[in-house]
Amino acid sequence: MAADSYEGGDDLTLGNVKRDAGPMMELGASGLKRSAGYVNEEFLPALRGRKAIQVFREMSENDPIVGALLFAVDRLLRQIEWRVEPASQKPEDKQVAEFIESCMDDMSHTWDEFISEVLTMLPYGWSWHEIVYKKRVGPWENDPRKRSKHNDGKIGWRKIPIRSQETLQRWVFDDTGGIKGMVQLAPPKYETVLIPIERSLLFRPSTVKNSPEGRSFLRNAYRPWYYKKRLEEIEGIGIERDLAGLPVAKVPHDYLSAKKGSEKAKVVDAFRKMVRSVRRDEQEGVVIPTQYDQDTKQPLFDFQLLTSGGGRTFDTNSIIQRYEQRILMTVLADFIMVGHEGTGSYALHTDKTGLFRASINSISQAIADVLNRFAIPRLLAINGMKVNEFPQFVPGDVDPPDLNQLSSFMGQMASAGVQWFPDPELEKFIRQAARLPKLDETKEQVLETEKRQAEVMRIAQQRMEALQLQQQAAQGMEQMKQAQLATEQQKMGVEQQARRQPLEEEQAAMQTAQQRMQTEHQAARMPHEQAQTEMQTEQQRIGLERESTHGMKQQEMQTRQQELSVKEQEELQRMTPEQRAKLNQKPASKK
Repeated sequence: MAADSYEGGDDLTLGNVKRDAGPMMELGASGLKRSAGYVNEEFLPALRGRKAIQVFREMSENDPIVGALLFAVDRLLRQIEWRVEPASQKPEDKQVAEFIESCMDDMSHTWDEFISEVLTMLPYGWSWHEIVYKKRVGPWENDPRKRSKHNDGKIGWRKIPIRSQETLQRWVFDDTGGIKGMVQLAPPKYETVLIPIERSLLFRPSTVKNSPEGRSFLRNAYRPWYYKKRLEEIEGIGIERDLAGLPVAKVPHDYLSAKKGSEKAKVVDAFRKMVRSVRRDEQEGVVIPTQYDQDTKQPLFDFQLLTSGGGRTFDTNSIIQRYEQRILMTVLADFIMVGHEGTGSYALHTDKTGLFRASINSISQAIADVLNRFAIPRLLAINGMKVNEFPQFVPGDVDPPDLNQLSSFMGQMASAGVQWFPDPELEKFIRQAARLPKLDETKEQVLETEKRQAEVMRIAQQRMEALQLQQQAAQGMEQMKQAQLATEQQKMGVEQQARRQPLEEEQAAMQTAQQRMQTEHQAARMPHEQAQTEMQTEQQRIGLERESTHGMKQQEMQTRQQELSVKEQEELQRMTPEQRAKLNQKPASKK
């Protein structure tokens, strides 16, 4: 691309974006239309800058429908309870939350007054509040910068006053479009003062393009309000005409043509004043020339009230009601008109009020978000309190729970086995919802002890129930196994019976075959046994023959040996002694 080939030394760019921009560098912009500290987002000239402040003030202070709407929102949000929840149940986090609560109740104005001023963001779209601090020295200090209910020496909120929308001169933005501050020009000094955002809180019901002016709660109601206002003015003029009629005075023509200052001219002026005094509108009288003949005996001067010639073509009342309903519809508050028109049901009213309550709850949450994000961290930082997590402002619900529905629900859950009491937190909630007196600390401690004991009993009971359930489950499993085993045994018995019959038949057949084979074997063994007997007899005979032959041979050998020994002895006897000695020396020499 052409932009890629652009050469710019070390600052090579792709369009207007630096290539060496790190991941923490903001490249784009929100697109907010602003110039010299003025925001130009609104396309209607009548709703830009100071004109918008004037229009929205007229709407909120001069229109009964818009006034009723804003009054209802203000009363609803002022009556809710604001509490500070600690980040955790650790003692140090609880102490920080208690410190925030003490600052909340230690300002020169009440918390409800602060909320009421914050709610000016609804008609104007934004509300700027400066945070003013003080050192908490004690209640007897004359200096308001040190006067406090507490004497711990910490820094607290002295006040968080509004900086009126009408005193805005211009906004101050940083290079990335962030809001740096508000330049104020306020009476009685009419000096420009820069209020930095670090010491301020900016509340907005909705934010588009991070515009510091937000968006008015009444912006969508401007058009129906504009037409309603014009129609009411026209309707008032028309009613006045119908009630008083059109005054008509008749005078002779020579009186009308008389010179100024003459008696006739004075008479004409008197008639004109009479015509004008009939009604407040200066042009609602007609003076026409007239003259009568003396014979007719008619007066020369005449004064009449002419009535309207017919009825109105349009029903302005229904038209105005339509615009009023549209004004309320823009903020989900058209349920206010239910019943005024003679129509509508309770169910429809309940649904519509539910939506309206949800929108009001979102407004209170938007206020809490700003306080939690900016007011609390700054207060803790200025006191040197380093915490990992911050406490939180938590607004109560705009609409308290229906006690009948709550009691019915709790009764149904209790019948199902839920144990509600003793529970100090639950009892505290119910007392607040029913607007009952609070518990004292002693009773609360007793309830806390009872709650712990009940919790221990509940856990033990749950364990016992769990063990019983486990035992029942084990017994059930054992019974199931036994039933399965019995079924398997029955099945195996049937199968064995089914298998046994052919086996028995086979065994009978085998026994028959064995008997037959034994018979055949016995029949075949008889000649074999005879042959064996004959062979044994033959062997015995042969053995006897061998024994007799061997015995005879041994006897012969013995006989021969005896004969030889006799011959040797005879030979020895025949030898001389020398021959005997030589005969004896031969064996020794051999050795």
